[in-house]
Amino acid sequence: MKIENVLIADPIDGEYTGDVIISNNKIEKIIKRNTEYNYILMPGFVDTHTHGYMGIDFMHLTKEELKKWAEINFSHGVTRFYPTTVSASRKQLKNIVNEFQPVLSAIGIHLEGPYINKLKKGAQNEDYIYPPKIEDLKEIINEKVKIITMAPEIGNFFNVVPYLKEHQVIISLGHSNGDYYIFKKAFNNGINRISHFPNAIKGLHHREIGGIGAGLLENFKIELIVDMIHSSPEFIKLIYKIKNIEDIILVTDSISATDLNDGEYELGGLNVFVNKGKAMLKDGTIAGSTLTFDNGIRNFYDITNCSLKELALVSSFNALKDLGVKNEGKIKEGYIANLVLLNKDLKIKSTFFEGIRVFNNEHL
Repeated sequence: MKIENVLIADPIDGEYTGDVIISNNKIEKIIKRNTEYNYILMPGFVDTHTHGYMGIDFMHLTKEELKKWAEINFSHGVTRFYPTTVSASRKQLKNIVNEFQPVLSAIGIHLEGPYINKLKKGAQNEDYIYPPKIEDLKEIINEKVKIITMAPEIGNFFNVVPYLKEHQVIISLGHSNGDYYIFKKAFNNGINRISHFPNAIKGLHHREIGGIGAGLLENFKIELIVDMIHSSPEFIKLIYKIKNIEDIILVTDSISATDLNDGEYELGGLNVFVNKGKAMLKDGTIAGSTLTFDNGIRNFYDITNCSLKELALVSSFNALKDLGVKNEGKIKEGYIANLVLLNKDLKIKSTFFEGIRVFNNEHL
């Protein structure tokens, strides 16, 4: 397969025009040449934090629904994603992890909770928030779990860190009321990631800069939900100016209501009300998002006026590097051909998964 006359946007090599030849599931050859173009070729998008989509909820998932979720995600340019739990009973989490089987682009699991702070629970069910224990982790953690969101100030946190690292689980700080110093302690212990920054962590104050201050001051990698709801455009612009672009990871935090009508839904046993695309609990607490990944990258691009090279970093390469994936996320010979083709307005024209065109918009 040959993708011709495109602007190639690579996170390392930058932007240039040419052709890409795909053989089997890999990029076989790149031909750099000056040419007019109508489309932009980028590495396929990676979503490390997503609870559901279009009626599909990871907490109540069949194998058929997981496959459908992956297929729908292709229409948004996502070629790798990590279905994400909410806080739940030990039994339910154990069942979810044991029954999960990777399919297509659904590669592994992100456990969000239950080891978080009730004071910053957000839309997590307080009945299922509890401190971590090694004996519990032995039942829940296996090779399918790639990321876990935890609050560093909760009891026993630092005692279980070695076990999680031994099992190659990335610890992401979140749903935390911890101060700057506990975040710094976690950072010094090799934990350098924060979930859905700046949401559900202690705010910035000039006498105690909290989790938000830690995320800004230290070299934490931060997830960002760019849906114009979780953070204002001005805050996104601030992040872009302050943080290293290599430390920003775009996510959706999408729930089952995504791409469905406004109405009442459920998340982890809590009632969620969606009005004009904004998902909230009855008390007004934000409850995930209805953001699709392609809308998120367009929002980030419009707000920050970033380069396409930078967009390839925040939408794909940074997440993959953080996860230790070394053969995806670049448009480079020998890399897996997970790619997305967009028009100049960043609308999805085609998505390629392991060298096969799995989505094509005939109208673009």
